[in-house]
Amino acid sequence: MIKLHDKYFKPFISAGEIEAAIDKMVVEIANDLGDEIPVFIGILNGSFMLTSDFVKKYPKPCEVTFIKLASYEGVKSSDDIQRLIGLTQDLTGRTVIILEDIIDTGKTLAEVNRIFENEKVKTLKIATLFYKPEAYKKDFKLHYIGIEIPNKFIVGYGLDYDNLGRDLPEVYQIKETQHMTNIVLFGPPGAGKGTQANFLKEKYNLVHISTGDVFRYNMKNDTALGMLAKSYIEKGALVPDQVTIDMLNAEVEKNADANGFIFDGFPRTTAQAEALNKLMDSKDSQINAMIALEVEDEVLVERLLKRGETSGRADDADESIIRNRLKVYYDETAVVSDFYSAQNKFIAVNGEGTIEDITERLSKVIDSL
Repeated sequence: MIKLHDKYFKPFISAGEIEAAIDKMVVEIANDLGDEIPVFIGILNGSFMLTSDFVKKYPKPCEVTFIKLASYEGVKSSDDIQRLIGLTQDLTGRTVIILEDIIDTGKTLAEVNRIFENEKVKTLKIATLFYKPEAYKKDFKLHYIGIEIPNKFIVGYGLDYDNLGRDLPEVYQIKETQHMTNIVLFGPPGAGKGTQANFLKEKYNLVHISTGDVFRYNMKNDTALGMLAKSYIEKGALVPDQVTIDMLNAEVEKNADANGFIFDGFPRTTAQAEALNKLMDSKDSQINAMIALEVEDEVLVERLLKRGETSGRADDADESIIRNRLKVYYDETAVVSDFYSAQNKFIAVNGEGTIEDITERLSKVIDSL
């Protein structure tokens, strides 16, 4: 992680990946042009690194020049594009390849095309190292693309944030979520996850996401994801992990300004844990810890049988069903703890005693994160 001015940036594209993308573009352009001598034009300031590295790798004779345009203020692309340094040579009948560091909205590209309308070049082609397809709003053809990236602000390898970061040999992506605490609350049936989550969400101003509640909401309200989940359940099939992840993503999006989340009932498998990591990474965040409530089996059985007296749930009223649920948990779900242990994020907490005692133990763990 690096800090430039007031913002944090996380590693995004390595120097090796950048070099491989440039190598690919060099081969494509050299094959297309054959023995023709092109004029490569870099767009300053951003493309100085790309242009330098590109022409050093280009295997045939070429010419190089630059034009300078300005269209960025801070992290936003402005509408006012100024041609600060123009062309100084006659390009009539020449093949011109524009070398851009990045193309997002295409505003700069529109100005480039306007500049060359009256230059009477033989061919004008556009090559860009980075391309944001989600942001591109123009119809100009892009002939060579190094790497497609999401529509998030990046710095490094010629790209800057208020004049800092151009010198970095790799690319960093802005970290939009600066402070968030995310917890997976784990434990067998009857461990008291729901009860404790209700206390913790109030104390730490976190959002409690119960997978069961999310499923019930989506199916009751016939959302697109709820109907999709029903289609699997009615066929007796398991709901795919991606459907669950999409539901959780929707809940996270609803609470984008939250201090963090308590995930209850998910993940249940290593594959789900990996998917959750990817989801949180896409939000510029992470799972800080899996906190597991550990309770003896006999205590769990006693708790669930007592709950069954008022819950109306059949699986809480039959001891044999309860013990089978515990066996399934240990055989299938408990292995997720290994996933978080490998990342030094697994924390076991004694889940026996009074509700207040357990809350206090959990609070000490959260305070330490």
